[in-house]
Order: sequence, then C-alpha cells, then structure tokens
Amino acid sequence: MTTELIEGSPARTLRDQTGEATELVIGSRGLGGFAGALLGSKVLHVAGHAPGAVVVVRADADKPYGEIVVGVDDSAEGETVLAYAFEQARLRGCVLRAVHAWRPPGPGLVPEFPYEVEKVHRFHQHMVRDRLAAWPEKFPEVEVVEDVQSAHPVQALTDASTRADLVVVGSRGRGAVGSVVLGSVSRGVLHHAHCPVAVIRS
Repeated sequence: MTTELIEGSPARTLRDQTGEATELVIGSRGLGGFAGALLGSKVLHVAGHAPGAVVVVRADADKPYGEIVVGVDDSAEGETVLAYAFEQARLRGCVLRAVHAWRPPGPGLVPEFPYEVEKVHRFHQHMVRDRLAAWPEKFPEVEVVEDVQSAHPVQALTDASTRADLVVVGSRGRGAVGSVVLGSVSRGVLHHAHCPVAVIRS
C-alpha cells in the first residue's frame, strides 16, 4: 500500500490516477433507495470520465449476501461488463445474477400488429442466454441466475441491489458532462442502488 497527498480538484485528481490502475474505488454518503440522497457531482464526474472500472461504495453498505448483480444488454460494450462481473463473482465466491429488463410499448403504438408480450419476453430470454453462453466455460465455478423482467432497467437493478454485494453496469453515454457521459441507466443505478456499484467503461 502506498499513500500520496495531491493538491487539486478531487474529481480531476482521482480521474488522473486511473491511467494504470485496475480499478478506482470511491466512497459515497448517499443513503440508497429511491427515497435516499442522490450522489454528489464529484462521484458522477469520476464515474463518468475515468477509464476502466470505478466502484462506488455507499456508507450504508450492509452485510454480504453472496450475490453479484450484472446488467445485461445486447451492446458491444456488454462483453467487458460481463468479464468484470464474472471475475468478481469468481473472486468472491458469489452467485452471479444476470438482470435484463425490457419495457413493452404502450397500447396503440403498433395497432396493425397484435402485441404478444410472452413472445417478446422469450425473445429477450434467448438474447440473454446467447450473451451468457460462452462464459460458463471460462468460469465453471460461478453459478449464474438469469433474471429477465418486463420493467425499467434502473428499477430492476435497484430492486436486485437490495440483496447483492455489488451491482455491475456499463456506461454507453456520450457527452462532456460526467452525468451525461454515464448514460441514464448507469447514472440511475448509481443514484438509487442499495449496495456498491461498479461502472465499467470500455
């Protein structure tokens, strides 16, 4: 362990230290949950701009539950997120819960076609299964639970965080401001999760 005292903006200084680091860990005094306090600008800036993995640990982090939660989607960046999540589950000896949430369109949006919720749900289940197919061979010791829901992604991941040791999300946002760079899902999870959150930038 080494220590260093640096004069300057905390957010910029922390971001600049991540060049050769495996991950950056930063604390937050947020209370968690939708009724809790939102994260400060420093945490959002660091999570939005630092390369690699940024882990935000809340002051109210509770006892270990033995489960890691990862948000799964069909993006190219998702492979990096899954790699980090599987490695964390292996190192901690945890179950990995793969959460994918999708929202059906409202009634009347596609009136010329009957909307079949169950068929669409199966489509998303197959997508998640395909995304996870190669990982059990690389991490045979990790038990995986597929969790596909018809819900808002932030709500689904926040709900799962109540019984998790860590939530892992990707960041596909674009923009010059940290909270915009993060993207809406990763930003929402950072604000409302009940456990530490790892934001992975490719």
